[in-house]
Amino acid sequence: MWIQFNNAFLSIVENRDNKLELLVRARLKGDIEKIFPDADVFEDNSADYKYRAFISKAKVAAKMMFKMTDINYDNFKNSVIEIERKNAYDNVWIELRKLQK
Repeated sequence: MWIQFNNAFLSIVENRDNKLELLVRARLKGDIEKIFPDADVFEDNSADYKYRAFISKAKVAAKMMFKMTDINYDNFKNSVIEIERKNAYDNVWIELRKLQK
């Protein structure tokens, strides 16, 4: 699952070795900690997502529910402040818009 926050981008998949955990991954240093401040983040330079943390499914679910109830904007793209992140998100938006017929 890809999740775009206005200040972080995460890819979340199941931990192959522990079905009660998820592997939370990020491309940018600090993105995981922005959402999960207590995460034990490690780096894997050989992986497609360099920054990683194993987090329980329960903790991820609770945080996602909190993030949903904490939304305070009416336009997601306009809520993104970092220019490079905004540009990347705009490109994703453009590509996904092409799917809408």
